[in-house]
Amino acid sequence: MSGETSGPGASPRAPRPGTQKIYGAVTKKGERGTKEKPVANLQPVGEEEPKNPEEYQCSGILETDFAELCTRSGYLDFPKVVVRPRPPSTFVPSASMSEKPALDEQRLLSGSCSLSSLESKYVFFRPTIQVELEQEDSKSVKEIYIRGWRVEDRILGIFSKCLPPLSHLQAINFWKVGLTDKTLTTFIALLPLCSPTLRKVSLEGNPLPEQSYHKLMGLDSTIAHLSLRNNNIDDYGAQLLGQALSTLHSCNKTLVSLNLAFNHIGDDGAGYIADGLRLNRSLLWLSLAHNRIKDKGALKLAEVLRPFELTHTEVVERRRLLLEKGTQERLRSPSSSRHMDFKSDRDKNQLLGASSAALSDKVSAMKTPKSLGKKKEKPGEMAKREEKSGPGQSPPQGTPKKEDASKAGKGKISVPEQKPTKGKGTKTGSKEKRSILMESELVAETTEMVNPLLEPVAHRDGKVFMPGNKVLLHLNLLRNRITEVGLEGFLAAVQYQVQVSKSRSPMGLLWLSLAKNYFPSQCPMYTMIQELMLPRDPMNKVKPKEEEAVAFSI
Repeated sequence: MSGETSGPGASPRAPRPGTQKIYGAVTKKGERGTKEKPVANLQPVGEEEPKNPEEYQCSGILETDFAELCTRSGYLDFPKVVVRPRPPSTFVPSASMSEKPALDEQRLLSGSCSLSSLESKYVFFRPTIQVELEQEDSKSVKEIYIRGWRVEDRILGIFSKCLPPLSHLQAINFWKVGLTDKTLTTFIALLPLCSPTLRKVSLEGNPLPEQSYHKLMGLDSTIAHLSLRNNNIDDYGAQLLGQALSTLHSCNKTLVSLNLAFNHIGDDGAGYIADGLRLNRSLLWLSLAHNRIKDKGALKLAEVLRPFELTHTEVVERRRLLLEKGTQERLRSPSSSRHMDFKSDRDKNQLLGASSAALSDKVSAMKTPKSLGKKKEKPGEMAKREEKSGPGQSPPQGTPKKEDASKAGKGKISVPEQKPTKGKGTKTGSKEKRSILMESELVAETTEMVNPLLEPVAHRDGKVFMPGNKVLLHLNLLRNRITEVGLEGFLAAVQYQVQVSKSRSPMGLLWLSLAKNYFPSQCPMYTMIQELMLPRDPMNKVKPKEEEAVAFSI
């Protein structure tokens, strides 16, 4: 019984281990499957895939390149590249068409809110990269807009690979993307890699603790239009920006417009920016609207727009630049005379060769000394060369003529017997003088552009006065804290610029906004400023012509 019991007991036990093995194998496979699936998803994301973005070559299509680089960098959900929606055109429906849209709207409102309609509503709030195309070509991206989502170092690293192939890129706009001083440095390093057509950068709503926005205005910067609105820039940040505009030894030459509206700039900050405008000759458009500027800062800005006194350090720097300019001109004139001396030496050698050839001809034709010049000059080319180089009749007369040629080359003595040599020497000398004058004019123009301290100045009571900044065309001081005291300074500046423009071409401010400040709108000085600026504004000149055309047609 024991065997029977053991037999049947063993027999049912035999398949049990098999079944356990089978089930165990099944469960193990299931466990392996569940374990391997997340590992298969995570390993390439964390370990293998970050190496692949370096191997990827961008095609110039931002949508494809950005998506591919994001997936290779480990992003499972990333913003999509979409074409920026344009504002709808204004359409006025007729009376017959106005009923149908109303019925359709009622049907939509009465219908149930489906899941697709909810998704379509919230798609607007999803992070996207909006682009504006120059043509209907995906490779012709002109502007990039990123709004309301955080741009990290990894995204900037992806941009550093997919933005350089965009040959039509002109502007980058970042609005509230959570920039830091570190990511701003990374972004600035990215800009030289982009196309040279990139000239506009807008970083609005990105306050930085260190306020390092001035790094965008370095000497090697190619940015022409910079917008820094709503960044909580205070007087310290304005000081850095003013120093980036110009200092005594450096000056920004590329920035054309600077928007500093909606910040916290006060009188001290306005003074720093005014100091930057003293020697800056490239900025045309400046907005300081919606700040905290009072009369002190306004007077500083108005002072730069009319003749202002140079400080002691500026006078010393001006004298140093004038000395450098004088020494350069002195070094340039001896170099030209040496060049002419070398040329005169070459002419001497030619004269020696011509005189020796003439002597050999004279020895063979001593029988006809009178007709020597006529017969020898006409048929042979050597005679023509002798005429151009100078007549060599005898050795004692050739030696003083060589000295005379060198003297004539220097422009001191001219011998009447050597008319051909004199004409040749004057021609070469005039060409060299013209080239020297052209070079000096170019150097003078470049030094005037680089160093405004070399502009013509006025001396009064032992002080040196510069004519003021007449390059700035647009100044916006809307909604500050300026009273009638500050208005007086701007009135004097505008009156000076109007008076100067009468005798010369129009220069200086063409548009000045002082509205919504701490003075009444009917203030006499404000009214006078508006009357003086109205004919200078180029936009206001179009309106009378249109009105005249309408009146004439009626």
